[in-house]
Amino acid sequence: MAFLIVLAALVFLMVAAYRGYSVILFAPIAAMGAVLLVDPSLVAPMFTGLFMDKMVGFLKLYFPVFLLGAVFGKLIEISGFSRAIVAATIRAVGSSRAMLSIVVVCALLTYGGVSLFVVVFAVYPFASELFRQSNIPKRLIPGTIALGAFTFTMDALPGTPQIQNIIPTAFFGTNTWAAPVLGTLGGVFILVLGLLYLNWRRRVAEGAGEGYGDPATLINEPAPFSGDRLAHPLLAILPLILVGASNLLFTWLIPQLYGSEHSFIPAVIGTPAPVVQEVSRLTAIWAVEGALLVGILAVVVLAWRPVSKTFSEGSKAATSGALLASMNTASEYGFGAVIAALPGFLVVANALGSIPNPLVNEAVTVTALAGITGSASGGMSIALAAMADSFIANANAAGIPMEVLHRVASMASGGMDTLPHNGAVITLLAVTGLTHRQAYKDIFAITLIKTLAVFFIIALFYLTGWV
Repeated sequence: MAFLIVLAALVFLMVAAYRGYSVILFAPIAAMGAVLLVDPSLVAPMFTGLFMDKMVGFLKLYFPVFLLGAVFGKLIEISGFSRAIVAATIRAVGSSRAMLSIVVVCALLTYGGVSLFVVVFAVYPFASELFRQSNIPKRLIPGTIALGAFTFTMDALPGTPQIQNIIPTAFFGTNTWAAPVLGTLGGVFILVLGLLYLNWRRRVAEGAGEGYGDPATLINEPAPFSGDRLAHPLLAILPLILVGASNLLFTWLIPQLYGSEHSFIPAVIGTPAPVVQEVSRLTAIWAVEGALLVGILAVVVLAWRPVSKTFSEGSKAATSGALLASMNTASEYGFGAVIAALPGFLVVANALGSIPNPLVNEAVTVTALAGITGSASGGMSIALAAMADSFIANANAAGIPMEVLHRVASMASGGMDTLPHNGAVITLLAVTGLTHRQAYKDIFAITLIKTLAVFFIIALFYLTGWV
């Protein structure tokens, strides 16, 4: 019965998200409904002490990233830089390779350390302009961005600085470059199959006479460029380069300036307790925020005239978008925390632990928990915290290197995490102005390819012994 309650809450939220209902409203309803069926006396305590605590904690850490990312993306749009880069891209690679261009841009930003959520805000103006000029249906944009940002550069390619590739290092004693051969081949597998699928979808739409769509009926369409002429593409891409470079610089510089821990006195009156912060856990967030500020200032300086004309309205739209996207994701984060605290979740974890093959056991466990919680990092953290010792013991008995355990866990976390209730999926659809019904099918297809890639590298390891 406990398992059925967890399953019912998960299905309820996925259906609500797919049908277009607000996750901000239905995530707490689904979570508290499950708690009500388990123990009615825990509804109020778990809502305040767990759901709201996790939701607010998420906003405390990540809302500035959402806000700065949205402002940066909006400035890239109204400055005309997106149109300049798109025009140069079409001249260089042709409109027939529009999807490849967007995937490459997303991949470069993600592998450069830019947050997945920021990539969505920053790349959408480019994608919209490029798809419109190439007459590709807008509904294919989310799947294309998902392939570039949520898959191979998130957790497959060795060295990626995304959190999904960092979490396993603490459990397996590895580094982010673990299993470079398997990770690279897994990334190529995802990229090739993903592009084949997306181009097939494009050809089907083209054969049916479907184009980008009528901008008058579409939502969240980028504002038209109001300047006299477009910037040079190298100048237009400079803010993006500065964001990536600044992110790397600040990631190195912040620990040098602040050390591993920093404290300050929050008031000059009385004797308040000092505020102590663990810098190592905040470095990535501070670095991204600083990098986005550099990017925003660069766009303002390089394109002052067009930006100044529409900055007021543009910043309002960006702020509204950031609020909606961050609240959606934060509500989803709170839902996952509540579900993970219910007895039915333990039933799921124990059942997954009975799979005999060590690598398949790890892959299925991590991707299943990521799917249930709607979070790649959250699901992987729960799985490894509870079962890492078991994974390691079974791997040692089978002669499997820790590097392989790392890569399998990392890639599996980004498999089924992108179910309809996933925060990144909801953010992506909100930013692009599309619904689950319009665009989720392609995101789910990319999800299946990503999940299949985990078992591809497992088979590859057993066949060749490559690491």
